[in-house]
Parts: sequence; structure tokens; C-alpha cells
Amino acid sequence: MHDDASPFFISPHRFDAVDDDAGPVLDRRHELVPEGGERVLGRYRVDVAGHLLSPSETRRAWALPAPVTVTVTDHRVTYVGPGSQLALVGAGNRRGSRMPGLVSGQIRWQWPSRLEVRAATESRPARLLVVCDALRTIQQPALALIGPAAQIDDLARQVRHAVATFRLVRPELVDLSPPERDALARLARVAPLAGAARVLLPGSLPIEFHSRDDYYRPRHSDPLPYGAVSGQQ
Repeated sequence: MHDDASPFFISPHRFDAVDDDAGPVLDRRHELVPEGGERVLGRYRVDVAGHLLSPSETRRAWALPAPVTVTVTDHRVTYVGPGSQLALVGAGNRRGSRMPGLVSGQIRWQWPSRLEVRAATESRPARLLVVCDALRTIQQPALALIGPAAQIDDLARQVRHAVATFRLVRPELVDLSPPERDALARLARVAPLAGAARVLLPGSLPIEFHSRDDYYRPRHSDPLPYGAVSGQQ
């Protein structure tokens, strides 16, 4: 089932993409169907947004209008939920919105370069940013998982452990130096990860934006998608 909108602009290793047969497969209850040998580690109900990070700012590029189901497995993190009227940032001549339906996406554990846990404040809930490096640009796309502090802390610990374990047991996918293997072995230990934190994930593979326009699109011409706010977040 791939009734997906396309709130992010990354290909072929997707956060979300139109007509991508490599995307998450869902059952009739809209839950993830695991691939062969894949284990589900946890499910959460949180808000989701997409960010572009740069040295000078954090820019929210899109946001889903309602909480979604996030599933963490030993291979990836996926999300699925309603995406009515979701639009692309700077869609140009691409599809900018879809009919009401499901939005789903995923990040496989080859790609994240770091995790950032941002503590809750009086005005904002806690959030976990799963950050990836991109080829040919200093911009870093990130998936933000947003919710109560205890839930986000648990998500961060589970994602950290899953990424580290995935890379340690699959040396054919990522080329790790001995110091990187040691660092991942430390991250794989089940230890608390509470409050604000920044965790580097050695051995990450960069992803690519969907087109060159996503690298060079002028900031001032970007329309805002449903529920999204440009600027500092």
C-alpha cells in the first residue's frame, strides 16, 4: 500500500516519495508489514515534522496536521498517518497537494548521522530530530518526532540502540573503522538518554535530494505547506 503524499524531497533513500515501491508496506489496519527477518521494537503516537538544518538555522519544511503512528524496528523508523492538504515546500511544477489520505515515510538505519534530543519548554513539547547528511550540500534533512518528554526520551534511546546495533551486525553496508565500531558498541548499550542530548552516529551514509531545485531553491520564494512555519523552530 503506497497511498503516499510527498512532504520531503529525498530520493532514492526516502523520507517519503511519490510512487516509490521501496516505501513502507502497510496492512489493512495501516500498520507496518515487517520485511523478512525484521523485528518491530516499539510503536508510538507522536507528531511528525520535517526540518532542514544548516549551521545558522533550523527551518521547518513541513508538518503533518495530526499525530501519527511511528514504528521503530531493527531496520528503520516508519511513520503513517493522515495527511490531508499536505503540500510541498517550493513545489514548483511538482504536485503541491493531494486528496485526503494517508502519508507514510521511513528512514532506514544506514542514513542517520546524528540524533538531537531537544528538551521540552513551557511553549513546546520535547522532540527528537533524526538527522541525515546529504550529498553536495551543507543542509541536513531531519525528521522531527514530537511528544511528551518521557515518550521522546524512550524513542531516542530505542533509536540510538537500533541504529548502533544495525551497523555493527552489517559490516557489508557501512565501512567502519575500529574507533567507529567502538563508538557504536558504546551506543548500543541500553542506557538512559534523558533531557537535551546530541548523539553522533558513526558510519552513516549520505542521502540525496530529489532534484537540483531542492539544493538551490531561493528561500524567499518558498510557499508554506499545511501546518508548517519557515524560520527558526
